[in-house]
Amino acid sequence: MLDLRTISEIHRKHQSGFESPVGSFDLAGKTWDWQTRNAIMGVINLSRDSWYRESVCLNTEMALRRARLLAAQGADVIDIGAESSLSHAERVTDSDQLKSLLPVIAGSSELAAVSVETYYPAVAEKCLDAGASILNLTGNVFNGDIYRIAAERDAAVIICFVQGENVREVGDLSILDSPLPVLRDYFRRATDLAGKAGVTRIFIDPGLGFYYRNLQDSAERIHYQTKVFLLAGSLRDLGFPICQALPHAFEFFAEEVRSAEPYFAVLASLGGTSLLRTHEVSKVKAVMQTMACVKPADLLR
Repeated sequence: MLDLRTISEIHRKHQSGFESPVGSFDLAGKTWDWQTRNAIMGVINLSRDSWYRESVCLNTEMALRRARLLAAQGADVIDIGAESSLSHAERVTDSDQLKSLLPVIAGSSELAAVSVETYYPAVAEKCLDAGASILNLTGNVFNGDIYRIAAERDAAVIICFVQGENVREVGDLSILDSPLPVLRDYFRRATDLAGKAGVTRIFIDPGLGFYYRNLQDSAERIHYQTKVFLLAGSLRDLGFPICQALPHAFEFFAEEVRSAEPYFAVLASLGGTSLLRTHEVSKVKAVMQTMACVKPADLLR
C-alpha cells in the first residue's frame, strides 16, 4: 500500500532532481512558469477506435464542439490525434490523418494552444502550418526530420519515451524494475538531438499510456505507472518540464473509470509533473485547484 513514508523516501533519495529548476517558455503566446504551476492538456480523439468514448469525435463538428468544451473547462492545451494507440486499431495514413486533423486545428487554435499527436513528418509540418504549436511525438523513426520542422516553425515538442518504432509498434517493456537509468539516457540523447536541431521548447514524457505486451496484468501495470509518476521528478535535472499521460485503471475503477485520471493526477503532481494530459479536464482541474489551496510551509510547522 502506498504511504507517506514511501513518498518521503523517494523525495529524499532524489531530492536534487526534484528541486532542479526547469525552463519557463511560452505556449501560443502565453508564458508558463513550469516551476510553480501545472498546465492541463485535454484530448480529442478523431479515431473511432479510441477506447475512451467521451473523447472520440467522429466528424469536425463534434471535434470543434468538444474543443470549445475543453477550453471552457480549463484546458490550457488541446491535444488532437487521428490514430488510436490500441494494438488492434486501424492504421491511418498520413494523408488521411491530415484530412481529419486540419479543419479541427483551424477551428481550435483560437481557443487554446493546440498539440498534434503524430510520428509522421508530413503530418507534423502541415499541422503546424495550420495553427498547431506543439507536437506530441509518439515515435522514433523520423525524429530528426520532425525536430527540424518544429525548429523552423518555433514549435514546442513533447518527446515521449517509446521502446519501439512508434506507439503502435511496441513489444515488451525492458525497464520494469529500474526505469530511471534508461529514461535518463533516452531523454538526454533525444533532447540533445532536438536542441541541436534548434528546438527550444521541450517537454519530456515517460510514455505510460502505451500498450506493452508485458504490462497486461493490471496490478503490475499500475505498480509500474505509479513508480514512474512518483520518480519522474528526478528527471527534472535534465532541465525540461515533464508531461504525463494520465492512465485509466479500468480493471479497478470499472463503472467509475472516469475518476481514474484525477487519482493519477495527484500522483503525477506529487512527482513533479508540469503538463497533465487527460480526457477528464474538469475533474483534473478541480483536483489541481484543491491541491493548490494547501500551503506546504504551514504543513511543516
